Formats: sequence, C-alpha cells, structure tokens
Amino acid sequence: MARTAGSHSDITGPRVRAEAQRLFAQHGFAAVSMRQIASAVGVQAGALYNYTTDKQSLLFDLLRSHMEDLLAARETVPQMPPLDALEQFTRFHIRFHLERTDAVFISYMELRNLTPENFAIIEDLRGQYEDQLEMILRRGVEAGVFSVPDPKIATLGLIAMLTGVNTWYRSQGRLSLDQVEKIYWDMVRKAVSA
Repeated sequence: MARTAGSHSDITGPRVRAEAQRLFAQHGFAAVSMRQIASAVGVQAGALYNYTTDKQSLLFDLLRSHMEDLLAARETVPQMPPLDALEQFTRFHIRFHLERTDAVFISYMELRNLTPENFAIIEDLRGQYEDQLEMILRRGVEAGVFSVPDPKIATLGLIAMLTGVNTWYRSQGRLSLDQVEKIYWDMVRKAVSA
C-alpha cells in the first residue's frame, strides 16, 4: 500500500503510538477502535496498518517500549550501599512513572488484554525490574541494614506503593514532588529498616 503524498512515517508512526496510548488510557483498550486511533492521528483507518499489524500488536509494543525504557533508564545506576540504592530506586521510580502517567496506567490496567505469548514477554520484563529492587533488599538484609522477612513480597508491596503516587499526585497540589519523594522515602526506609 502506498503512503499518502506528503506523509512522513517518522512523524506518523510515533503519532499513532502516542494517540493509541492516550486513547487506551482514557477509554480502555477494548473500547478503542482502529478507526478512532486513525481519526485522532488524522489518517485513514487503513493507513494504520503501515505502522502496526493490529490493535493487539500496538498494545504490546506500547507496553514493551515502556518496560524497555524503564530498564534502560536503570542501566547506568552505579553500585552503591543498600540504603543508598533503595533511596535511589524509590526516587527514580516515582519520577520516572510520574512523567509517563498514560504509559503506566495502560501497563497495569491493560495487561489482561494481551495474548498469553505477549503477556509472558511483558511479565518477564517486569520481573527484570522487580528483581533489581529485590536484590537491593536482599543485599540490605545480608548487610544487617534491612529487616525484611520476604524480599519478594516486600518488593511487590513497595512497587505498588510507589506506583500509586500516579493516581493522586498533581503538580499544582499542596506538596511538591520533592516533598512527596521525601515522605515516600521515609515510609520505604521505615518499612524495611532493621
């Protein structure tokens, strides 16, 4: 299929992804049609298939990209003592996710709409991220800095707590982002301290 004269795949492709992400977050994956995405982008519905094979692939690509960006952002974190590493993880998680509220929302709410094969891939990526926090906690327990009876459960609980900031935080609210980070860091530290 030929592209429309004057169209630019390097511009339209990212717009397709951005509009799909916005619409999935706003209305839910099941409620959004390819026609709605095309309309939001300003192209014919058939043109979307130049950028994705189907809606499932589009959802999968959005979730995979989010997780790959998250993991890539953590690649450069230097090794540090467990307490410092936990503080860095806490602050990183809050900031990274607040900058991507739609991506975070669909990454949690739309997992159920993935095929089993796609779900397994996303779960593996999520596991890689969770493993980073779990390793920090295990190192802290070994060093006598943390008292965590089950590091895996603590990991899941802490990530859920930190991600929850996305549901209520507003930049014009009564607390600054720095204040929120400090409060959450204090709660995380107290929850795991020996």
